[in-house]
Amino acid sequence: MSRTSTWGRIRRIAVGLAVAVVVCQTASHPPAACWAAEHWTGFQGPPRLERSASEKLPRVWSPTQNIAWSVPLPGYGQSSPVIWDGRVFVTSVSGGMKENCHVAAFELASGEKLWQYDQAAASQAENNNYVSKAAPSPVVDADGLYVLFEGGNLLSLTHDGQLRWQRDLVKEYGPIDSRHGLAASLEQDDKQVFVWIERQTEPYLLAVAKATGETLWKAEGLGATSWASPRVVPVVGGDHLVLSGIGRLAGVDPATGRRLWLFDQIANNSTPTPIPVDNGRFLIGATEGRGEGGDAGGRGAAESNGLVQIERGEDGQFRARFVWRAEKATCSFGSPLAHAGLAYFVSRAGVVYCLDLATGEERYAERTAGSVWATPLAAGPHVYLFGRDGTTSVLKSAAEFTKVSENRLWDAERPEGTAGRPDAMGFGGPVLYAVAAAGDQLVLRRGDRLYCVRAAAEQ
Repeated sequence: MSRTSTWGRIRRIAVGLAVAVVVCQTASHPPAACWAAEHWTGFQGPPRLERSASEKLPRVWSPTQNIAWSVPLPGYGQSSPVIWDGRVFVTSVSGGMKENCHVAAFELASGEKLWQYDQAAASQAENNNYVSKAAPSPVVDADGLYVLFEGGNLLSLTHDGQLRWQRDLVKEYGPIDSRHGLAASLEQDDKQVFVWIERQTEPYLLAVAKATGETLWKAEGLGATSWASPRVVPVVGGDHLVLSGIGRLAGVDPATGRRLWLFDQIANNSTPTPIPVDNGRFLIGATEGRGEGGDAGGRGAAESNGLVQIERGEDGQFRARFVWRAEKATCSFGSPLAHAGLAYFVSRAGVVYCLDLATGEERYAERTAGSVWATPLAAGPHVYLFGRDGTTSVLKSAAEFTKVSENRLWDAERPEGTAGRPDAMGFGGPVLYAVAAAGDQLVLRRGDRLYCVRAAAEQ
């Protein structure tokens, strides 16, 4: 494992001290919903927030313009990078049986590789395009990095790559037999990391102490096919940890693991992750076709996309209901987005549906850069849609469709770094899986490569 230079440490400390921009999403969020603009702490960014970032993010780039740096990654992965105090952390796997697990750290300013931590997988599965490859995204906080691999490795590292603690979930709880592999990213609060193993046999949910790695509680999973991630949703009276799997939504008490409610009037909700909007409300997405099901009262896929409200009845019991259901909007692998009073859903065909967040009324439906696998991002008055082929559409965040720019991350004819590397090609070509934001920079994750896009001074 390589180590950081003294100069690199000094620069990162300077970056941490320079953080002065704090963003609050809406007045309805509590102070905990504020976050430093230089931190991207997990899948879909900081907890509790709609997915929004700095207005200074770049809006124009190409393979030869505004790419600050691009670096190869060990092996291949589908997880989101996370960012803390000028460091970017990312996971990947390699080997014909995904037998090697990798965690790498890079300097945000330059792309310099700071360290790499390697570990043998706790269990193995054939490395192919039909199973997940390092899909669970890590989380990071001021104390360290928390990582899950689909083979059952659960561990924590310091920001400098030193092992804090580790666990073998296969050894403890048995094999992870999951259709197409495990994809649920980690979720966190101040003291706990939430680990969702939605396997075919006895699925489970863990709350693990950040400081020690010990189990605080263990609860049953959904018992439904899912590649979504758990999300903490603020609710009056206390947070709920919300899970989504085909035909089911459930809310769990983060403090105890007790099931608080179950909702089954939904279908096709296999992949998009619940997106918190404000207290007790979240967007949910669902996809079309491919044999996905669930009891949604005979409704089509679009009617399983919408805004859900968690309420507490006079009997003291929590229940969930749709505030509104979409008429046409559906999702691909990317989750919905809530921003500035509007909701955005991108279909498998690459059509973006913009709906009124309060009522679900459709504002427009327009074709964009193609199928979106990375969840969209909002930044000030703009919305970013990240096409799986590396094309990003930047739109005005408004009730009328206005495209600001369309940007390529790599050359479609000669993708950087893929020559002679079939492992870099993903599903017939390079795939853009995830994005993180820090200040005026976007960090975009291809299966085999990491890119940093930085705004030009005149933008």
